Amino acid sequence: MARIASGKRYAQAAFELAREKNELESWQVGLRKIAELSTDESLMGLLENPKLPFELKRELLETRLGDINTLALNLACLMVGKGILGIAGDVSSEYDRLLDAHRGIEHAEVLTALSLEEKDKQRLSSELGELVSREVIVDAQVDTAIIGGFKARVGDMLIDASVRNKLEILRKNLVEARK
Repeated sequence: MARIASGKRYAQAAFELAREKNELESWQVGLRKIAELSTDESLMGLLENPKLPFELKRELLETRLGDINTLALNLACLMVGKGILGIAGDVSSEYDRLLDAHRGIEHAEVLTALSLEEKDKQRLSSELGELVSREVIVDAQVDTAIIGGFKARVGDMLIDASVRNKLEILRKNLVEARK
């Protein structure tokens, strides 16, 4: 839990800096490179080694990251210094979410009983977009427990149009009617 919160804080700070300097895209590219780098176990072993001098770690980062926004490189160095480079993926994901929100794009986490075809995703995206008055990108996942229909989370809104939910409502209504 603390790891996610920390990633959100770093992403928020990076986003504010990027917005001030009008470098939103270069930060996004840089954060993605850092996140990708943090998945390399052998490199992470070196960067987390307390016996390795920080300057050597910085040179290693500069070499592996290549052409990257200078402030994003500084963020990577800061994270290495604090021993938290492992949250780089969380930072990058949260930054992407903040950038999409800045552009008026919302992500919807959708659960369906069966996988959706592209045309169904587009139709659902359009309908959800009308509900929230924003462009919506559907991130669909399969969950057979909902039987049919779908569940969608768009921001703080939860839409439960699943067959499982409708059956539960029907069961509650029947129990109430018996009383």
